[in-house]
Amino acid sequence: MLLTFILATVFATAVLSGVLGMAGGMILMAILVSTLSVAGAMIVHGVVQAVSNGSRAWFLRHHIQWRILPAYTLGAAAALAGFTALSLVPNAGVVLILVGAFPFAARWNARLSGLDVTRPATTLACGFTVTAAQLLAGASGPLLDAFYLNTPLSRQQVVASKAITQTLGHLVKLFYYGLIIGVAEELPGWFFVLAAMLAVAGARSGVALLHRWNDERFRTVSGRVILVIAAVCVARGAYELVVA
Repeated sequence: MLLTFILATVFATAVLSGVLGMAGGMILMAILVSTLSVAGAMIVHGVVQAVSNGSRAWFLRHHIQWRILPAYTLGAAAALAGFTALSLVPNAGVVLILVGAFPFAARWNARLSGLDVTRPATTLACGFTVTAAQLLAGASGPLLDAFYLNTPLSRQQVVASKAITQTLGHLVKLFYYGLIIGVAEELPGWFFVLAAMLAVAGARSGVALLHRWNDERFRTVSGRVILVIAAVCVARGAYELVVA
């Protein structure tokens, strides 16, 4: 029953991310850490999200803004190098609070609200901070969203570009926890195969729904959803600190 519940969640969150370009990963991570060990949750989440984001990027490949990738990759590499040097497995509660607080700060602070991921310096900072958040907390949707608040991109370009960079981030997370930290699998191999298939199916369904929206509705709904999830992140982080 537990595996069935997790697999159903994989599909549902993949659909959600296919429509909004985010949110599904954070929800999935919250459920995984409630049912598995933190280390095991990182591995399962990394596999599922790498496949989900990768397939979403493929379905929307003509909309990917490839100019973002070089600077983002450089920032991601710097984050991985720092974590590898420290072999860091941090307190997830603190990170969840920080990740959840960032979208609110980005909307209320004039300097942060000017973030635009299409600018090289901002892209570099995005790659570093978002990858660090993925290594710390497993998911980084609220943080990533802040860098897309003021871009001139269409909804398909936003979702596609988020998908390709998030795929990179989850692969980095798998490398770090699987090889650097050395986390062993807690679930059978067939589970990962089925989860990957459901992630692709969910991503395809979500992308089909995305094409039925318009840019204005996309930005309005996604903005509200990310603030709700950010608030949940803060609450979850506070709970983790109290329990710990």
